Amino acid sequence: MRILSLAFLIITFTFTASAQRRAVPVHSTGAAGPRPGRSAEIGQQAVVVDETLAVLRGIPSLFAPPLHRISRGRRVQILGVTDADGVKFYKVAAPPTGTGWVQSDALFGKFRAGDEKRLFELVQALDGFDQIEAAAEFFQLYPTSQFKPAILLLFGDLLEDLAVNKLSKEANSRLKRAEMAATGAPLHSYFLNFVSLDRYRKLGITFLFNPADRKYHYNGESWREIVARFPSASETAEAKKRLDSLSAKINTNAASK
Repeated sequence: MRILSLAFLIITFTFTASAQRRAVPVHSTGAAGPRPGRSAEIGQQAVVVDETLAVLRGIPSLFAPPLHRISRGRRVQILGVTDADGVKFYKVAAPPTGTGWVQSDALFGKFRAGDEKRLFELVQALDGFDQIEAAAEFFQLYPTSQFKPAILLLFGDLLEDLAVNKLSKEANSRLKRAEMAATGAPLHSYFLNFVSLDRYRKLGITFLFNPADRKYHYNGESWREIVARFPSASETAEAKKRLDSLSAKINTNAASK
């Protein structure tokens, strides 16, 4: 009888241990549960700036099929937080798709420590129109930032270089003199209605046009803001130089609208 009881105990122990081993997953790319202290992020508003990371997915995983890529400037609301595949994901409401999961690093907001400096560094790292768009988002998110004078100076320099070396050449190449003369409309009106200016106008950016040399120039708004709002900033002296240079480039008959 004792032998039978001992055999029964051995069989029972072996079966239980085997079942426990089978219950342990070998590998998982699924999401971990939310960590304590993250409830403050839920309900917050954020904006997409880093488009490279802004892939909306149905589940929080870098391996999940994408629903679509969220464009820069899109405002979203955070509905949930979790970790998966070595990154943090936010569940967001992102119309018109509805809801989905996006890597948190793609988003910036006022609710999270470090985002202001992180966006400041991202603006400096980008180039082209991406850099201009990101700078515009920085101004919207952090209007009183300690980094704003530096971004304002950079913003103005980018736009002046773009106006002279890209937009001016493009407009002079694509606008045909014979066509402009045929309608009798003023020369400057053709240049200031040029289609390539539209994307900048949507960001509130204004370019001037000098008909004497048929060139665009940035209107200097960001430099004037530095001088007016940040008189003690290290960038103020440079901003004044930019404004003096702009005055010398634009003659008194230049059209501004």
